[in-house]
Amino acid sequence: MIFDFDMIRNFYFDLKFRISKVRNIISSPMTYSEKILYSHSIHDKKNLSNNNESYLNILPNRLAMQDATAQMTLLQFMQTGKNKTEIPTTIHCDHLIKAQYGFDIDLKKYFQENQEIYNFLKSASNKYGIGFWTPGSGIIHQVILENYAFPGGIIIGTDSHTPNSGGLGMLGIGIGGADAIEVMSGSFLELKIPKIIGVYLKGKLNGWASPKDIILKLSGILGTKGATDSIIEYFGEGTECLSCTGKATICNMGAEIGATSSLFPYDIKMKDFLDKSGRKEISDMADKIKNFLKADIEVYKNPYVYYDKVIKIDLDLLEPYINGPFTPDRSIPISKMKEEAKKNDWPTKIEVGLIGSCTNSSYEDMSKVISIIKQAKKKKLKISSEFLITPGSNMVYKLMKEQGFVSLFQKIGAQIFSSACGPCIGQWKRKGNSYNKKNTIIHSFNRNFSSRNDGNPKTHAFIASPEIVTALIFSGDLTFDPIRDSLKNEMGEYVKFEEPISMNMPILRNYNLSELGYEDPKNNNNIDIKIDSNSKRLQVLSPFPSWNRKDLLNVKLLIKIKGKCTTDHISMAGPWLRYRGHLEKISENLLIGAVNAFNEKTNHIKNILTGNYGDILDVAKFYKSKNISTLIVGDENYGEGSSREHAAMEPRFLGVRVIIAKSFSRIHEINLKKQGILALTFLDSSDYHKIQEEDTFHFYIRNFFPKKNINIKLVHKNGNQDNIIAKHSYNEKQIQWFIYGSFLNFIRRNKN
Repeated sequence: MIFDFDMIRNFYFDLKFRISKVRNIISSPMTYSEKILYSHSIHDKKNLSNNNESYLNILPNRLAMQDATAQMTLLQFMQTGKNKTEIPTTIHCDHLIKAQYGFDIDLKKYFQENQEIYNFLKSASNKYGIGFWTPGSGIIHQVILENYAFPGGIIIGTDSHTPNSGGLGMLGIGIGGADAIEVMSGSFLELKIPKIIGVYLKGKLNGWASPKDIILKLSGILGTKGATDSIIEYFGEGTECLSCTGKATICNMGAEIGATSSLFPYDIKMKDFLDKSGRKEISDMADKIKNFLKADIEVYKNPYVYYDKVIKIDLDLLEPYINGPFTPDRSIPISKMKEEAKKNDWPTKIEVGLIGSCTNSSYEDMSKVISIIKQAKKKKLKISSEFLITPGSNMVYKLMKEQGFVSLFQKIGAQIFSSACGPCIGQWKRKGNSYNKKNTIIHSFNRNFSSRNDGNPKTHAFIASPEIVTALIFSGDLTFDPIRDSLKNEMGEYVKFEEPISMNMPILRNYNLSELGYEDPKNNNNIDIKIDSNSKRLQVLSPFPSWNRKDLLNVKLLIKIKGKCTTDHISMAGPWLRYRGHLEKISENLLIGAVNAFNEKTNHIKNILTGNYGDILDVAKFYKSKNISTLIVGDENYGEGSSREHAAMEPRFLGVRVIIAKSFSRIHEINLKKQGILALTFLDSSDYHKIQEEDTFHFYIRNFFPKKNINIKLVHKNGNQDNIIAKHSYNEKQIQWFIYGSFLNFIRRNKN
């Protein structure tokens, strides 16, 4: 079955006309990203001015939500009074299944544990006309790639790795639930016009180098915020040697360097994937307009003219990389790992190797792993580390069984988990994991922030390709280099691995959709969505208070944060995922992972009024009970990582009115705006150092206008004062959100 065939056919039929209409406004050659963006936009000359401070109003083709973010999104959508979603939408139940015992046991155990949530999501899906993928059906982005992605389209998703679809030439944009609600309500997605970074892939991958190594290297070049407010567009002959799922891996991890999205032009590899996944009708249509599904030829001839920035990566010279620990942009060529591990005193014994996540869980990924396992079996090698496998979808798992992969994994002692996110997002009950024990794991996931995978802040998590992870678990040593090093086998002989070989994905048989875990939307408005007032998992939302249009005076500092503060630090995942539908309960985890700049501790801040130190929750609740507004001060790239809007809703719920930082990640900044928090950045980043622990702040915002800086007075404990200036990126519509108290208040009061 092809989802939305009529929509896709009509879209392709109109695409030439749409692009020609845009060319009447933009006379210069266009990148592929621009073709997609502008053909989906409500455009005029002002809107398409290519001024990076302007916004595009985008009409996406599709919306996807995973079960953790969908809860709060639907709770908010219920407040709009709408009867159905106005855009094709799906929910994918992939985040709440923990990895503990194995495929079938985990699925059964956590299906029962999360029954209340699944019932809520399913009933809301049936009420509002939303497609529903049941628990165990697969990880959202792999399922999207297999079923919904098509070249030239735009998909938005309440998950930061939605750009995974760029592997099939579809522009994927990660958003918060608040953005989703606007689009579900019939509005457009407001998107700041991004810069376009061109990445020229020269040559061809060879040896042990894989698509994963391209993005691991690029992460080291750009860092975690180097692509903020940008789309990364890949081009060059090197793109043609990459499979569709390999391209998807690269696009997926663009989120780790702050990219709005990542994209590859349509080619024969994408056609092959569409054909083998039962969508030949789509590839036939795409073939007829393939010149529209890539940048103009002038762009490729003169990339430095048409891209805002160009980075060249020579695939002929690329070697495998291992990134980490604690950040996905610390890139280490495998040949340098011995040196780096020794210099940094990293534990080199690998406790666990993990394959999977939305980034590397395709059939192709699994086939490369199997090629190494087959070698190891011939060479009489045994695994030296625990080995855990997560298939990306029910489809991938069925193929693995049919091809004999599952039995091979089991024979070497690997454990296979259900097709869900699991350890990648902290949904992993790790055996024998001792909190605060220094140890090393290696995985093929996308993120490796402190505590993310197993809750242990001293677990050193490293990222590598599935084939490198597999080779290293046979050695048990982080410094093992399969290109150069040998291993001693059971016979006492020294043997070497050969280069891994991937197998072509077989043509998929026509599975019954219900067999894969899909349920059609019903759109029955008579369904009554009931939420138990005593529930510990779900809670009906109450509106946030509106702004009184006066200056914000006598605001107290809640916390000044030092260093990296991701959405994992602001609102942890793992065991907290169970409360994603209960704002009051999940707010108890607010900023418990953030480091207080004044004492270098986590979850330990000063109550300015009492003089005592306490947990962030207790101090925040104290201020809120006294009707005292508070603020948070952040460092660089505040809120990087997941799209979770809880990281914006929790501080708002607990009385935070302002967050001022050196810089914000894209998704988190818009989430803050949507929830009625004033998101500011220092005009002079050195002013961060002027802020003291017991300061009182006055924000002069009575005249709040676009592009108008905000004056702030700091009153220190000793009576001395400092005046600083902050800037903001609010446009007129976003200022209305702040005036009304939140975007949801704005929608509700202006729905007619």
